[in-house]
Amino acid sequence: MKGRYIRVSTSGQNTARQEEKQSQDEKLYIDVVSGSIPFSERIKGKELFNDIINSNINYVSVSSIDRLGRNLYDILTTLEFFNRQGVILKVDNLGIESLINGQENSAFKLIISVLGTISEMERDTTICRIKEGVAIAKLQGKYTGREKGTVESDDVFLSKYKDVIKNLKKGNSIRDTAKICKISIGTVQKVKYKINKLQS
Repeated sequence: MKGRYIRVSTSGQNTARQEEKQSQDEKLYIDVVSGSIPFSERIKGKELFNDIINSNINYVSVSSIDRLGRNLYDILTTLEFFNRQGVILKVDNLGIESLINGQENSAFKLIISVLGTISEMERDTTICRIKEGVAIAKLQGKYTGREKGTVESDDVFLSKYKDVIKNLKKGNSIRDTAKICKISIGTVQKVKYKINKLQS
C-alpha cells in the first residue's frame, strides 16, 4: 500500500540518492521528466494517481518536495489530491507527513508552500542563467548547442545503450539491468520504452 515517487530531469541523472530510504514494501514510480511538467501529465505520475484512486496506494514518499515539481501551484494541487484521497505524503529530508490521524497537517502545508516557492525561484534563476550563458556564447561564436527544433532520433539514442538492450533481451529486470550497466533505472525505462515503440 506504500509508494515511492522518484523524478529526475534527464536520463543521465542517477536515481540512487532518491532510492536510499526505499523499503521493500514500497512500489517505485520513476519519471524522467522536467519538474515543470504537471504531475498529472507524467507517465508514472498518472500511474500513481490511478493506483491511489483504485485504493492500491495510501502512503507516498518522496526524497524532497522538488521531486513533485518546480511549480508551486502544481505541488499544492498534487498535495490536495493526496489529502482528498486520504493519502499520506512523507517528505524524507523534512521528516514530516501531510496528514496526522487523518487530519491535514497545517504546518506541513506551510513548509511545503515556502519550499515550493523557493524551488520555483531556483528554477527561474537557472533558466535565466542558461539563457544568459547561451547569449554570451553566441556573441563569442562559441555556441555549439543543438539547433532549435532538432531532436535525437530513437536509433541514435538506442545506439548509446547496446549493453542495456542486450541485458533486457536476456530477460533481466529493469532494476537488475540498471545495476549491471551502472546507470539509472529511469534510463533503462527510457531504453525499454523506445525499443517497444520501434517494435510496435
